[in-house]
Amino acid sequence: MKMNHALLILTSALLLGGCSSTTVSYGDPTETETVTVDYGSSDLQAIADKMADSMLASPATSEITAGGRPVMFMDSIRNKTSEHIDTEAITDTIRTKLLRAGKFRFVDMSKVAAIKQQLEYQQSSGMVDPASMVRLGKQTGARYMVYGNLASIVKDNGKVKDVYYQMTMNLMDLQNGELLWADQKEIRKQAKKSTFGW
Repeated sequence: MKMNHALLILTSALLLGGCSSTTVSYGDPTETETVTVDYGSSDLQAIADKMADSMLASPATSEITAGGRPVMFMDSIRNKTSEHIDTEAITDTIRTKLLRAGKFRFVDMSKVAAIKQQLEYQQSSGMVDPASMVRLGKQTGARYMVYGNLASIVKDNGKVKDVYYQMTMNLMDLQNGELLWADQKEIRKQAKKSTFGW
């Protein structure tokens, strides 16, 4: 009898556990996401929008784009926070916004090794039609560099956790080393601990 009762309870538990399901739905990627105080998609969008808009509205940008579309490259954004943040996503989003504006051209320095490997293959393998080979020494050099840092300050007293992010970006003229533009975006998030935890 005890064995049957235990088997019935075990079977019921398995059936009830097996009946649970996960619901998946799409969310609006532009909607503010406040699941945690950690860096998230809303922060990425706010930073990218602010930096791209500020740079495009800058008098320096008007001056350097008056004669055409200058070539620039975006250096990796340094993550100076204590979190693992995909700063490449910030870089990609800002570069995409600047390219869509039609004022700049970019070279992708992260692909130099792959480009070099392909050019060496074309030049020395003997397998590529000489008429279609890309000639060496024809790549465009960047005149300007965009770079930046993402930093944070975290305060936690056990009841309130406060996280402050600061993104700083700069535009440098590589010919003379002058900084032509710089701006910052600040984000502050706060979480208050309830009696039941975070």
